[in-house]
Amino acid sequence: MTPRTLILAATLGLSGALLAGCGDEPQDAPQGGSSTDGSASEQTRTSDSTPVNLIFGTGGTSGSYYPIGGALKPIFEASDLIGGVQVVSTGASVQNIQNIQDGLNQIAIVMSDVAYDAVNGNNQFAGNKADITTLAGLYPNVVQIVATADSGIDSVDDLAGKRVGVGKVGSGVEQSAKIVLEATGLSYDDLARVSHTGYADSVTEMSNGNLDAAFFTSGVPNSSITGLMQTNDVTFVPVTGEVADKLLEAYPYYETYTIPAGKPERYNLDAEVTTVAIRNILIVPASMDSKVAEELTGRFDDYLHSGKVSVGALKDIDPETMDQHLVVPLHPGAKSYYDSRDGGE
Repeated sequence: MTPRTLILAATLGLSGALLAGCGDEPQDAPQGGSSTDGSASEQTRTSDSTPVNLIFGTGGTSGSYYPIGGALKPIFEASDLIGGVQVVSTGASVQNIQNIQDGLNQIAIVMSDVAYDAVNGNNQFAGNKADITTLAGLYPNVVQIVATADSGIDSVDDLAGKRVGVGKVGSGVEQSAKIVLEATGLSYDDLARVSHTGYADSVTEMSNGNLDAAFFTSGVPNSSITGLMQTNDVTFVPVTGEVADKLLEAYPYYETYTIPAGKPERYNLDAEVTTVAIRNILIVPASMDSKVAEELTGRFDDYLHSGKVSVGALKDIDPETMDQHLVVPLHPGAKSYYDSRDGGE
Protein backbone atom coordinates (compact mmCIF):
# COMPACT_ATOMS: atom_id res chain seq x y z
CA MET A 1 0.00 0.00 0.00
CA THR A 2 1.33 3.47 -0.86
CA PRO A 3 1.51 5.87 2.10
CA ARG A 4 -1.37 8.26 2.36
CA THR A 5 -0.95 11.93 3.05
CA LEU A 6 -3.15 12.99 5.95
CA ILE A 7 -4.76 16.30 5.13
CA LEU A 8 -5.68 18.65 7.95
CA ALA A 9 -9.18 20.03 8.03
CA ALA A 10 -7.90 23.61 7.96
CA THR A 11 -6.55 23.13 4.45
CA LEU A 12 -9.55 21.45 2.98
CA GLY A 13 -11.89 24.34 2.34
CA LEU A 14 -14.89 22.22 3.18
CA SER A 15 -18.06 23.61 1.79
CA GLY A 16 -19.77 24.39 5.10
CA ALA A 17 -21.61 21.08 5.22
CA LEU A 18 -20.80 17.42 4.82
CA LEU A 19 -24.06 16.97 2.98
CA ALA A 20 -25.07 19.29 0.21
CA GLY A 21 -28.84 19.54 0.37
CA CYS A 22 -29.46 15.92 1.33
CA GLY A 23 -33.39 16.22 1.56
CA ASP A 24 -30.08 -5.71 7.53
CA GLU A 25 -27.42 -9.22 10.83
CA PRO A 26 -29.22 -7.95 8.12
CA GLN A 27 -32.75 -7.01 8.78
CA ASP A 28 -33.47 -9.52 11.49
CA ALA A 29 -32.82 -6.61 13.84
CA PRO A 30 -35.46 -4.68 15.77
CA GLN A 31 -36.69 -1.40 14.36
CA GLY A 32 -36.12 1.96 15.96
CA GLY A 33 -32.93 3.99 15.92
CA SER A 34 -31.38 5.63 18.95
CA SER A 35 -32.07 9.25 19.70
CA THR A 36 -29.45 11.83 18.77
CA ASP A 37 -28.00 14.95 20.32
CA GLY A 38 -29.58 17.41 17.91
CA SER A 39 -30.68 16.91 14.36
CA ALA A 40 -28.43 15.47 11.68
CA SER A 41 -28.65 18.64 9.65
CA GLU A 42 -27.37 20.69 12.60
CA GLN A 43 -24.50 18.28 13.14
CA THR A 44 -23.33 18.54 9.54
CA ARG A 45 -23.56 22.31 9.11
CA THR A 46 -19.94 23.16 9.69
CA SER A 47 -17.64 26.04 8.92
CA ASP A 48 -14.89 25.65 6.34
CA SER A 49 -12.36 24.41 8.89
CA THR A 50 -14.65 22.64 11.35
CA PRO A 51 -14.52 18.83 11.47
CA VAL A 52 -17.77 17.11 10.51
CA ASN A 53 -19.89 14.81 12.66
CA LEU A 54 -21.22 11.48 11.44
CA ILE A 55 -24.22 9.43 12.56
CA PHE A 56 -23.45 5.79 11.72
CA GLY A 57 -26.49 3.61 10.96
CA THR A 58 -25.94 -0.05 11.84
CA GLY A 59 -28.50 -2.72 12.84
CA GLY A 60 -29.79 -4.49 15.93
CA THR A 61 -27.47 -4.66 18.92
CA SER A 62 -27.31 -8.47 18.70
CA GLY A 63 -26.29 -8.53 15.03
CA SER A 64 -22.99 -7.93 13.24
CA TYR A 65 -23.56 -4.37 12.01
CA TYR A 66 -23.70 -2.72 15.43
CA PRO A 67 -20.31 -3.97 16.74
CA ILE A 68 -18.72 -3.05 13.42
CA GLY A 69 -19.92 0.49 13.92
CA GLY A 70 -18.45 0.47 17.42
CA ALA A 71 -15.10 -0.78 16.13
CA LEU A 72 -14.91 1.85 13.39
CA LYS A 73 -15.98 4.76 15.58
CA PRO A 74 -12.51 5.43 17.11
CA ILE A 75 -10.82 4.71 13.76
CA PHE A 76 -12.80 7.44 12.04
CA GLU A 77 -12.68 9.83 15.01
CA ALA A 78 -8.87 9.75 14.90
CA SER A 79 -9.09 11.81 11.71
CA ASP A 80 -8.73 15.58 11.91
CA LEU A 81 -11.62 15.79 9.46
CA ILE A 82 -14.09 14.04 11.78
CA GLY A 83 -15.42 15.72 14.89
CA GLY A 84 -17.31 12.69 16.21
CA VAL A 85 -19.10 9.51 15.20
CA GLN A 86 -22.36 8.48 16.83
CA VAL A 87 -23.19 4.81 16.31
CA VAL A 88 -26.94 4.11 16.36
CA SER A 89 -28.91 0.86 16.37
CA THR A 90 -31.44 0.68 13.54
CA GLY A 91 -33.60 -1.77 11.62
CA ALA A 92 -30.61 -2.34 9.29
CA SER A 93 -30.52 -2.02 5.49
CA VAL A 94 -33.85 -0.53 4.46
CA GLN A 95 -34.02 1.88 7.38
CA ASN A 96 -30.37 2.85 6.99
CA ILE A 97 -30.84 3.84 3.37
CA GLN A 98 -33.98 5.80 4.12
CA ASN A 99 -32.21 7.52 7.01
CA ILE A 100 -29.46 8.63 4.63
CA GLN A 101 -32.11 9.88 2.24
CA ASP A 102 -33.65 11.85 5.10
CA GLY A 103 -30.32 13.21 6.35
CA LEU A 104 -30.51 11.25 9.62
CA ASN A 105 -27.45 9.08 8.93
CA GLN A 106 -24.27 10.03 7.05
CA ILE A 107 -22.71 6.56 6.88
CA ALA A 108 -24.23 3.07 7.16
CA ILE A 109 -23.85 -0.66 6.52
CA VAL A 110 -26.38 -2.30 4.21
CA MET A 111 -26.89 -5.46 2.17
CA SER A 112 -26.18 -5.22 -1.56
CA ASP A 113 -29.59 -6.54 -2.61
CA VAL A 114 -31.42 -3.79 -0.74
CA ALA A 115 -28.95 -1.16 -1.95
CA TYR A 116 -29.37 -2.36 -5.54
CA ASP A 117 -33.11 -1.91 -5.26
CA ALA A 118 -32.58 1.52 -3.72
CA VAL A 119 -30.38 2.95 -6.48
CA ASN A 120 -32.62 1.48 -9.17
CA GLY A 121 -35.94 2.44 -7.58
CA ASN A 122 -37.14 -1.16 -7.32
CA ASN A 123 -39.52 -2.89 -4.89
CA GLN A 124 -39.82 -0.92 -1.64
CA PHE A 125 -37.88 1.95 -3.25
CA ALA A 126 -40.22 2.32 -6.23
CA GLY A 127 -40.50 6.03 -6.94
CA ASN A 128 -37.88 6.75 -4.27
CA LYS A 129 -34.46 6.17 -5.81
CA ALA A 130 -31.66 6.64 -3.29
CA ASP A 131 -28.69 8.88 -4.06
CA ILE A 132 -26.12 6.71 -2.27
CA THR A 133 -22.57 5.63 -3.03
CA THR A 134 -20.15 3.00 -1.72
CA LEU A 135 -17.01 3.47 0.33
CA ALA A 136 -16.12 -0.23 0.52
CA GLY A 137 -17.38 -3.73 -0.10
CA LEU A 138 -17.51 -5.71 3.14
CA TYR A 139 -18.03 -9.35 4.13
CA PRO A 140 -20.66 -11.60 2.50
CA ASN A 141 -24.00 -12.52 4.02
CA VAL A 142 -24.16 -16.21 3.16
CA VAL A 143 -27.43 -18.01 2.38
CA GLN A 144 -27.19 -20.91 4.82
CA ILE A 145 -30.00 -23.48 4.63
CA VAL A 146 -29.75 -25.83 7.60
CA ALA A 147 -31.90 -28.95 7.97
CA THR A 148 -32.22 -31.52 10.72
CA ALA A 149 -30.26 -34.68 9.86
CA ASP A 150 -33.38 -36.88 9.92
CA SER A 151 -35.46 -34.60 7.68
CA GLY A 152 -34.33 -36.18 4.42
CA ILE A 153 -33.42 -32.75 3.04
CA ASP A 154 -30.23 -32.81 0.98
CA SER A 155 -31.08 -30.27 -1.73
CA VAL A 156 -33.21 -27.17 -2.12
CA ASP A 157 -35.73 -29.28 -4.10
CA ASP A 158 -36.19 -31.44 -1.00
CA LEU A 159 -37.74 -28.50 0.86
CA ALA A 160 -41.02 -29.26 -0.92
CA GLY A 161 -43.54 -30.61 1.57
CA LYS A 162 -41.35 -29.69 4.54
CA ARG A 163 -41.70 -27.28 7.47
CA VAL A 164 -39.33 -24.39 6.84
CA GLY A 165 -38.31 -21.25 8.75
CA VAL A 166 -37.94 -18.39 6.29
CA GLY A 167 -37.06 -15.46 8.56
CA LYS A 168 -39.18 -12.65 9.90
CA VAL A 169 -41.73 -11.03 7.62
CA GLY A 170 -40.06 -8.43 5.42
CA SER A 171 -36.55 -9.34 6.58
CA GLY A 172 -33.52 -9.81 4.37
CA VAL A 173 -33.59 -13.48 5.35
CA GLU A 174 -37.12 -13.87 4.00
CA GLN A 175 -36.24 -11.99 0.83
CA SER A 176 -33.37 -14.36 0.06
CA ALA A 177 -35.50 -17.39 1.02
CA LYS A 178 -38.21 -16.40 -1.44
CA ILE A 179 -35.70 -15.82 -4.22
CA VAL A 180 -33.94 -19.18 -3.67
CA LEU A 181 -37.27 -21.03 -3.56
CA GLU A 182 -38.39 -19.25 -6.73
CA ALA A 183 -35.19 -20.24 -8.53
CA THR A 184 -35.96 -23.83 -7.53
CA GLY A 185 -39.48 -23.60 -8.88
CA LEU A 186 -41.03 -23.61 -5.41
CA SER A 187 -43.25 -21.19 -3.51
CA TYR A 188 -44.64 -21.06 0.01
CA ASP A 189 -47.62 -23.08 -1.25
CA ASP A 190 -45.28 -26.02 -1.90
CA LEU A 191 -44.11 -26.14 1.74
CA ALA A 192 -45.94 -28.05 4.46
CA ARG A 193 -45.49 -25.11 6.82
CA VAL A 194 -43.94 -21.66 6.54
CA SER A 195 -42.57 -20.28 9.80
CA HIS A 196 -41.70 -16.58 9.94
CA THR A 197 -39.12 -17.02 12.66
CA GLY A 198 -35.83 -15.25 13.28
CA TYR A 199 -32.59 -17.08 13.92
CA ALA A 200 -33.11 -17.92 17.58
CA ASP A 201 -36.73 -19.02 17.20
CA SER A 202 -35.92 -21.12 14.13
CA VAL A 203 -33.26 -22.96 16.13
CA THR A 204 -35.69 -23.53 19.00
CA GLU A 205 -38.35 -24.87 16.63
CA MET A 206 -35.85 -27.20 14.93
CA SER A 207 -34.62 -28.47 18.29
CA ASN A 208 -38.22 -29.13 19.36
CA GLY A 209 -38.97 -31.06 16.17
CA ASN A 210 -41.39 -28.44 14.86
CA LEU A 211 -39.29 -27.39 11.85
CA ASP A 212 -37.38 -29.47 9.33
CA ALA A 213 -35.16 -26.68 8.02
CA ALA A 214 -34.53 -22.95 8.19
CA PHE A 215 -32.86 -20.18 6.21
CA PHE A 216 -30.07 -18.16 7.84
CA THR A 217 -28.68 -15.33 5.72
CA SER A 218 -25.72 -13.96 7.67
CA GLY A 219 -21.99 -14.00 8.07
CA VAL A 220 -20.22 -17.31 8.69
CA PRO A 221 -20.32 -18.59 11.34
CA ASN A 222 -23.82 -17.80 12.55
CA SER A 223 -23.89 -18.19 16.33
CA SER A 224 -27.45 -19.57 16.26
CA ILE A 225 -26.38 -22.34 13.88
CA THR A 226 -23.33 -23.06 16.03
CA GLY A 227 -25.62 -23.41 19.06
CA LEU A 228 -27.96 -25.74 17.18
CA MET A 229 -25.06 -27.96 16.14
CA GLN A 230 -24.07 -28.47 19.77
CA THR A 231 -27.28 -30.37 20.50
CA ASN A 232 -28.53 -31.57 17.12
CA ASP A 233 -27.21 -33.32 14.02
CA VAL A 234 -27.77 -31.08 11.02
CA THR A 235 -27.28 -30.99 7.28
CA PHE A 236 -26.12 -27.90 5.37
CA VAL A 237 -28.10 -27.73 2.13
CA PRO A 238 -26.04 -26.58 -0.86
CA VAL A 239 -27.26 -24.00 -3.38
CA THR A 240 -25.56 -25.12 -6.59
CA GLY A 241 -26.18 -26.18 -10.15
CA GLU A 242 -29.16 -24.80 -12.05
CA VAL A 243 -30.54 -23.03 -8.98
CA ALA A 244 -27.31 -21.12 -8.40
CA ASP A 245 -26.97 -20.37 -12.11
CA LYS A 246 -30.44 -18.80 -12.18
CA LEU A 247 -29.67 -16.65 -9.15
CA LEU A 248 -26.32 -15.45 -10.48
CA GLU A 249 -27.84 -14.60 -13.86
CA ALA A 250 -30.94 -12.84 -12.57
CA TYR A 251 -29.51 -10.94 -9.60
CA PRO A 252 -26.18 -9.09 -9.96
CA TYR A 253 -25.69 -8.94 -6.19
CA TYR A 254 -25.43 -12.72 -5.75
CA GLU A 255 -22.04 -14.45 -5.73
CA THR A 256 -20.90 -17.99 -5.03
CA TYR A 257 -19.53 -18.85 -1.60
CA THR A 258 -18.00 -22.01 -0.21
CA ILE A 259 -18.14 -22.84 3.49
CA PRO A 260 -14.89 -24.78 3.95
CA ALA A 261 -14.47 -28.15 5.62
CA GLY A 262 -12.33 -28.79 8.67
CA LYS A 263 -12.28 -25.19 9.90
CA PRO A 264 -13.30 -24.93 13.59
CA GLU A 265 -14.09 -21.25 13.14
CA ARG A 266 -16.40 -22.13 10.20
CA TYR A 267 -18.51 -24.93 11.79
CA ASN A 268 -15.77 -27.58 11.38
CA LEU A 269 -17.75 -29.34 8.63
CA ASP A 270 -16.82 -32.79 7.33
CA ALA A 271 -17.26 -31.63 3.74
CA GLU A 272 -17.36 -28.19 2.17
CA VAL A 273 -20.71 -26.67 1.23
CA THR A 274 -21.17 -24.42 -1.79
CA THR A 275 -23.96 -21.86 -1.69
CA VAL A 276 -24.59 -18.23 -2.64
CA ALA A 277 -24.02 -14.99 -0.79
CA ILE A 278 -24.96 -11.32 -0.81
CA ARG A 279 -22.24 -8.84 0.04
CA ASN A 280 -22.59 -6.11 2.64
CA ILE A 281 -21.36 -2.64 1.73
CA LEU A 282 -20.41 0.56 3.54
CA ILE A 283 -22.37 3.45 2.08
CA VAL A 284 -22.53 7.25 2.31
CA PRO A 285 -24.60 9.93 0.55
CA ALA A 286 -23.40 10.81 -2.94
CA SER A 287 -23.22 14.39 -1.67
CA MET A 288 -20.53 13.65 0.94
CA ASP A 289 -17.43 15.81 0.54
CA SER A 290 -14.85 13.92 -1.52
CA LYS A 291 -11.99 14.60 0.87
CA VAL A 292 -14.01 13.20 3.78
CA ALA A 293 -15.01 10.12 1.77
CA GLU A 294 -11.39 9.54 0.74
CA GLU A 295 -10.21 9.89 4.33
CA LEU A 296 -12.83 7.48 5.71
CA THR A 297 -11.99 4.90 3.05
CA GLY A 298 -8.28 5.12 3.70
CA ARG A 299 -8.64 4.83 7.46
CA PHE A 300 -10.92 1.80 7.09
CA ASP A 301 -8.40 0.13 4.76
CA ASP A 302 -5.53 0.92 7.13
CA TYR A 303 -7.50 -0.61 10.02
CA LEU A 304 -8.10 -3.85 8.10
CA HIS A 305 -4.35 -4.11 7.48
CA SER A 306 -3.41 -3.21 11.07
CA GLY A 307 -3.70 -6.66 12.63
CA LYS A 308 -5.93 -5.11 15.31
CA VAL A 309 -9.34 -6.03 13.86
CA SER A 310 -11.55 -7.14 16.73
CA VAL A 311 -14.89 -7.96 15.06
CA GLY A 312 -15.04 -11.41 13.47
CA ALA A 313 -17.08 -10.31 10.43
CA LEU A 314 -14.44 -7.76 9.47
CA LYS A 315 -11.83 -10.52 9.36
CA ASP A 316 -13.79 -12.06 6.48
CA ILE A 317 -13.01 -9.10 4.21
CA ASP A 318 -10.33 -9.16 1.53
CA PRO A 319 -9.08 -5.53 1.56
CA GLU A 320 -7.80 -5.88 -1.99
CA THR A 321 -11.32 -6.44 -3.34
CA MET A 322 -13.19 -3.73 -1.43
CA ASP A 323 -13.59 -1.67 -4.61
CA GLN A 324 -14.58 -4.59 -6.86
CA HIS A 325 -17.85 -6.27 -7.87
CA LEU A 326 -20.06 -3.56 -6.37
CA VAL A 327 -23.69 -2.98 -7.35
CA VAL A 328 -23.66 0.61 -6.03
CA PRO A 329 -21.11 3.03 -7.54
CA LEU A 330 -18.05 4.06 -5.57
CA HIS A 331 -18.03 7.56 -4.14
CA PRO A 332 -15.51 9.65 -6.15
CA GLY A 333 -13.49 10.21 -2.98
CA ALA A 334 -13.31 6.48 -2.31
CA LYS A 335 -12.32 5.84 -5.92
CA SER A 336 -9.56 8.41 -5.60
CA TYR A 337 -8.21 6.54 -2.58
CA TYR A 338 -8.26 3.14 -4.28
CA ASP A 339 -6.64 4.54 -7.43
CA SER A 340 -3.84 5.98 -5.31
CA ARG A 341 -3.47 2.79 -3.26
CA ASP A 342 -3.31 0.59 -6.33
CA GLY A 343 -0.82 2.78 -8.14
CA GLY A 344 -3.30 4.47 -10.44
CA GLU A 345 -4.57 1.25 -11.99
